[in-house]
Amino acid sequence: MLKAHVIKKRRGLIVDVALELERGCSLGLFGASGAGKSTVLACIAGIEEPDDGYVQLEDLQFFPPSLPLHKRPIGYLTQEPGLFPHLTVSENINFGIPCGQAAEKEHTRWTETLRDRFHLGPLWHAPASLISGGQARRVGLARMLARKPPLVLLDEPFAGLDRRLVRELIDDLISWSQTLGFSMIAVDHQAEVLKRLCPRQVIVLEDGKIAQGGGWEDLCSAPATELLRSLLVPL
Repeated sequence: MLKAHVIKKRRGLIVDVALELERGCSLGLFGASGAGKSTVLACIAGIEEPDDGYVQLEDLQFFPPSLPLHKRPIGYLTQEPGLFPHLTVSENINFGIPCGQAAEKEHTRWTETLRDRFHLGPLWHAPASLISGGQARRVGLARMLARKPPLVLLDEPFAGLDRRLVRELIDDLISWSQTLGFSMIAVDHQAEVLKRLCPRQVIVLEDGKIAQGGGWEDLCSAPATELLRSLLVPL
């Protein structure tokens, strides 16, 4: 289980969000730009350090004190994939795998599965500097999942991808979360994306605080604020 209470001062607001997430479950963070959603993810991941609160995954304490990022068993994908441009797609996906693991049959089969599901075969040996933004996002997702982390954090993971591929990736992420048993927190500005990716549990943030939480049916039928009501209106 993930237990977290993130308190972080930002310009113009204080993010103060507490959440719990059972193993294998998913949680959506929804709200307008600047509400604090990405800050919560960054503090859980270790990219930023909370000013106060706590973050704990099972028996492992992330904060306090602040556990180094490389010691946190998480997969974290931000709005920018952050690939190494001098490495190939294959090398990027296998980067950071413990020595010797990449040669093992099980890991090789898994990366081949990711390669095929993310349609990366034609790019497998291409330098990351030569691929498009949408392709880089697919590589970033594959690299994150290659380690089979117990906790996955997604910050608008489908930006720049076409709708067909988004539907496929959502289905794959849901299937893999069930197969691998990882928990997932996702941030997205599109309610429809979060409804499919995190169908049972969502937290709405406004000005750094929780405005409403629960299931999507309750949010859509009785939004707690006018801002939330406007965000739920289809384009």
